Amino acid sequence: MAETLSTAAGEYPVVTLTGPRQAGKTTLVRAVFPEHRYCNLEDPELRRMASEDPKQFFHLHKGPLILDEIQRVPELLSWIQVRVDEEKSKGAFILTGSHQLRLHEAVTQSLAGRTSLLRLLPLSIRELEASGASVEKNELLYKGCLPRIHVDALSPSAAYANYFRTYVERDVRQLMELRNQQLFETFMRLLAGRVGQPLNLSGLAGDVGVSATTLKQWLSILEASFVVFRLPPYYRTFGKRLVKSPKIYFTEPGLACWLLGIESASEAARDPLHGNLFENLVVAEAFKARLNAGREPRLYFWQDSHRNEVDLVFEQQRKLIPIEIKSAMTWHRYLAANLLKFQRGVPDAKSGFVLYAGDLFPETDHYAARHFKDTGDCL
Repeated sequence: MAETLSTAAGEYPVVTLTGPRQAGKTTLVRAVFPEHRYCNLEDPELRRMASEDPKQFFHLHKGPLILDEIQRVPELLSWIQVRVDEEKSKGAFILTGSHQLRLHEAVTQSLAGRTSLLRLLPLSIRELEASGASVEKNELLYKGCLPRIHVDALSPSAAYANYFRTYVERDVRQLMELRNQQLFETFMRLLAGRVGQPLNLSGLAGDVGVSATTLKQWLSILEASFVVFRLPPYYRTFGKRLVKSPKIYFTEPGLACWLLGIESASEAARDPLHGNLFENLVVAEAFKARLNAGREPRLYFWQDSHRNEVDLVFEQQRKLIPIEIKSAMTWHRYLAANLLKFQRGVPDAKSGFVLYAGDLFPETDHYAARHFKDTGDCL
């Protein structure tokens, strides 16, 4: 992502980096742009000045400038538009934000054509491995990928409890009027229990005790806050991709484990949802690989009328690359069975991949087995 950021700053006057809280946005932009002045708009005094007297704010804080959590003062974007149009310098403003919906609306209105929009998710498996962290699958499921948990050796259970109370609940309250906190938490836990499954809001509504309309609103807020993301089904007809039920995954697999009450790596290994959680980890890794390269994910899942399913389908130059995700550590050719069914039924299919946790990597004309930490190399 550092290279992608630098390239964007050489092409656009403004670079906007969004992503979940604690994913490392601030650390990254300050490392990539050390010459830029830094302003955190979570600071009440700075925020008040920026909101009430933007001329004074920009007089005191000369560019080039990093503005952290810009969604806290979206009215600054109009002032930034005027300044970049006058100065015409590249990389003059680096903006970060944690509310996708609010920030995207404000940016597209004020900075259309003037900013590169990038998204940063928590650390990738490769980045964790490079830092010396364990990339054993059950450790990854339990600990997740938030930088602070690994850098500061935090207890994952306590860290995710604090993360949920401090960030998830606060962001939801900022974006909507939440009347029943307990029902919202129930929804979150049930959503974690259905990770990797096609979304059925009507069924969830009955379990939670609120309307499907309310759940749809809650889900949109969770997406806007980068807590969850959706994986659409693949259909040749583009319209069907938009209306058919997507699968829901958590941006941070460790948060999903915490919501399910998992308190150790060994519990993650034994949990009945182990396969689903592992799938969540790998699908999130695939999204990170695409986003870190500054590209749209273009990732889907596939399911036919006989309920044969491929976990990931990557669209590349109008060709489809199928990817199966298996938590097994022992290779067997049946792990690739659904890939072969997909290739027989889809004319545009290319050779695919099986991502699993083992150390044997056979290759055929139809697929290649890879370790799950190499997910990014398959896209």
